Amino acid sequence: MKLLLCTLEYPPQIGGVANYYSELIEAWPETDTWTVLDNSQRKLLSKSKFFPWLSSVLSLIKEYRRHNYDLIFIGQVLPLGTAALISQFFTGFKYGLFFHGMDFTFALKSSRKRWLLRLILKKAKIIVCANSYVEKLLIEFAPKVADKTKLINPGVKKGLVDEEVKQSLVNKYNLTGKKIIFSIGRLVKRKGFDQVIKALEGTSFDNWVYILAGDGPELESLRSLALASKVKDKIIFIGRLNEKEKWSCLSLCDIFITTSRDLDGDFEGFGIVYLEAALMSKPVIAGLSGGVSDAVINNECGLLVDSESIPAIEEALSKLLKDEDLARTLGEYACQRAKTNFNWKQQSENLSKFLKSFN
Repeated sequence: MKLLLCTLEYPPQIGGVANYYSELIEAWPETDTWTVLDNSQRKLLSKSKFFPWLSSVLSLIKEYRRHNYDLIFIGQVLPLGTAALISQFFTGFKYGLFFHGMDFTFALKSSRKRWLLRLILKKAKIIVCANSYVEKLLIEFAPKVADKTKLINPGVKKGLVDEEVKQSLVNKYNLTGKKIIFSIGRLVKRKGFDQVIKALEGTSFDNWVYILAGDGPELESLRSLALASKVKDKIIFIGRLNEKEKWSCLSLCDIFITTSRDLDGDFEGFGIVYLEAALMSKPVIAGLSGGVSDAVINNECGLLVDSESIPAIEEALSKLLKDEDLARTLGEYACQRAKTNFNWKQQSENLSKFLKSFN
């Protein structure tokens, strides 16, 4: 099969969605070929204030007529799904859709968008959901698409731990002999880092340190919250990390925590970092948000908590800090599950088989 991916998010752009597409294609069976049409040269979105996506209609028509693709996948239902719908009218090509989370909930924001979404879904040949939460929302919205919808979770790759980097972190932040609680992510309200900082005050365990890595609009607010905390001396902000530093921190930590929450349709699509922690055999504490339950099974590879409940986060932290056997058991199972169920080759083969079942 000749396949085209049309997307606004693709490397070198950084992010979970861009990584999802690149890894899925890289691991794809050699029997098919992929081409990627992204916005790096303004072929999909122009700088015009009026209908900037019209350029993607021309690009899609031109690409299809040049290569006669068997299927064109659309990465963002709005606005690119609109372009696919119009382009299909002129060419008759078949298209599929990817959904991750906010791309779907954004399309529900108005009656006009919901009407347009129904049209785009109706004409789609295949629909791929990256997590079971958005799959559930999608089928509730349009039950007739269930038979052409496939769940394809992200995969995960284990990074290399640099022992020199690891030791430098231990020395710089005086981590020897301490239980390390670690979070990393974009510092936005949805991630729930403020809830973690508040919960740390009630943690019934002394010898710990909390490392928060990342940058974002909530940085100063989180710093102020930490400075006002009774345990401010145990909270360390270390900014953005490169890959070596990230994997070194995951290797060092005893617990990984990110208590993401839902905020007006903005939710955690999946949470690759939970699987990255799992590959290092670390137990995680995660918020019940969006597709997180695909990545973390409660009481098997981590603890899922109500991210709006400070007492629930406190209890989970205290439990894993005090019970080393439980923490080790959860981490070991998490590692086994991540290796078995979330490798990119398997995910690509699953989608490839699903595509061929529709031919």
